[in-house]
Amino acid sequence: MTQIRKVPFNAGAEWLLAGFGLLRKAPLALGLLGVIWGALSMLAAMSGQLWLTFIVAVLGPILFGGMIYAAREVDQGRSAQPAHLAQGVREGKLPRLLAMLLPQIAALAILVALLLAMFGPEQLQQMANVMQQLQDNPDPALVESLPTDRMFGWLLLAMVVGVVVGFFTFIAIPDVMFTDRGAFAAMGASFRACVRNLPAVLLLIVLMFIAVIAISIGVNILTALIGFAIGQAAALFVGQLLMMAVLMPVMAGTIYHAWRQMLGDAPAPPVVTPAAGGFEA
Repeated sequence: MTQIRKVPFNAGAEWLLAGFGLLRKAPLALGLLGVIWGALSMLAAMSGQLWLTFIVAVLGPILFGGMIYAAREVDQGRSAQPAHLAQGVREGKLPRLLAMLLPQIAALAILVALLLAMFGPEQLQQMANVMQQLQDNPDPALVESLPTDRMFGWLLLAMVVGVVVGFFTFIAIPDVMFTDRGAFAAMGASFRACVRNLPAVLLLIVLMFIAVIAISIGVNILTALIGFAIGQAAALFVGQLLMMAVLMPVMAGTIYHAWRQMLGDAPAPPVVTPAAGGFEA
């Protein structure tokens, strides 16, 4: 049985700060990996070919595994290289990394089933027609015709499903990259680690959400300024690359440190418990 360490509530904040710390340590090297990933995604989307977009999506766990490997290299005083994005393939871990897509496929199937159960095919078609009409005619009466209470309920369920499914892969990719554990064993260990350290993981989710909003605002401001020089279309492309150059290394570094504390080679910080009859300072 894999030993899962207990971490304190504030560990979620420490993981995120560590992710930003790694990016500050090697901004160009790690940022370049994010740019490469972003360029692949955007070029596939711009091509209009669904099969290219599908291939890039399938490559997601492999590329993220490479990002996490590069984060460890920087953490240990070495340099991050573009070749690290394919590190999982070179080490023969491709099948285990691709298995990380299974929880996402399961989540998609669950959400589709919930849609059909809550609305039914006919009402879904009617909702699609209303949404199409709203693009040309933003009439409040059309909005009132939508079953907003059930739509809101489905969105809440989708968030819950997304979080629960995310527990299976949260630290499974670094576990596959840095150990010999199989994919399903790594996903099981990741889920148990998240459940055991639920307060820290939920804190990280909240802080990551805030960080993404802050990064997006900063990138959008910069994109608007760049647009005056090179045009809005080109500036939007550059802005998306900048977003990936910051966000992906931070996420990789954050998850790498979470794995180290809960499953890996780093000792977990002590969990502070209130003293009997009072509070510890």
